[in-house]
Amino acid sequence: MILDGIKKRNFLVIGRVGMDLCPDPAGTSIPEATNMVVGMGGSSANIAAGLSKLGCKSALVTSVSDDAVGWYCEGQLDRYGVDRTHVKRITGECRTSLAVYETRVEDHQSVIYRNNAADFQMSVEDVEAVDYSQYGALITAGTVFAAEPSRSAAFRAFELARAAGLPIIFDVDYRPYSWPSEQVAEDVLSRAGALSDVIVGNDEEFGFMAGDISRGLDKARELAASSAAIVVYKMGAEGAVTFADQQETRTGIYPVTALKPTGAGDSFMAGFLASLSEGREMQVAVLRGSACASIVVAQPGCAPAMPVPAELEDFLASHPGPTQAS
Repeated sequence: MILDGIKKRNFLVIGRVGMDLCPDPAGTSIPEATNMVVGMGGSSANIAAGLSKLGCKSALVTSVSDDAVGWYCEGQLDRYGVDRTHVKRITGECRTSLAVYETRVEDHQSVIYRNNAADFQMSVEDVEAVDYSQYGALITAGTVFAAEPSRSAAFRAFELARAAGLPIIFDVDYRPYSWPSEQVAEDVLSRAGALSDVIVGNDEEFGFMAGDISRGLDKARELAASSAAIVVYKMGAEGAVTFADQQETRTGIYPVTALKPTGAGDSFMAGFLASLSEGREMQVAVLRGSACASIVVAQPGCAPAMPVPAELEDFLASHPGPTQAS
């Protein structure tokens, strides 16, 4: 049932969209910047854009401020072909998120402004206005659970998606600066994970959910055994461990010269799901997701750097291949 939903290639994505700024040219630090390049950001919006670029349909549910930054984000969603029927404009003091990050790896700085973030104003009424029967699967990233009313809205969306027969796909995406405390984050993210059919996260995120980074792999294994049908435990340069069909599969990565660390997780999720939607085997889908991540970290930008199918195939054809799984 889970793969059947994914194979419909029509995804409902819940969570933030924002504006990204990065110094130009690549390698410039923020304090030394004289020019900035603008792009769309926000984990959920990036995933939606990545899916759209890979030939899937995607729609975003979120809130943006009714100002020039919010309008910019709406225009970018249109540019990437993401349906924004359920992107709501709000007024008042809340603002669309802004991220300023560097296109460099050494001493990398990312500064994210999320005080009174507009996306946290997504309400239960907003998610109840969605016709879930139109979609094949629901995707969300962990940040959506960090504050109210967005938290309650996201859990309500889980209920409605489940009632409509949609698989729930959860990118843990733990960002400490968004949460009131580690204790709240651990409790809420664990609750969301227990309700999800597909869970993707890195070793630190699973470790956080387990209460100790050394127990992260055990937490991933536990979720796969108890509730989730697919769990992907990412380990950075060491590759990933995927739990599915009562099997544990290890995969490597596609080494590249990275320009920056940002955008890899969003691109992985888009590539992984798009590949599953095409009917590819689980291990192949994970590797193609890893290839998408490598493509993005080797270029400036996040959503702009995510590949279209021809770019992904060219990368796979020209690259020596993934590392051996440890």
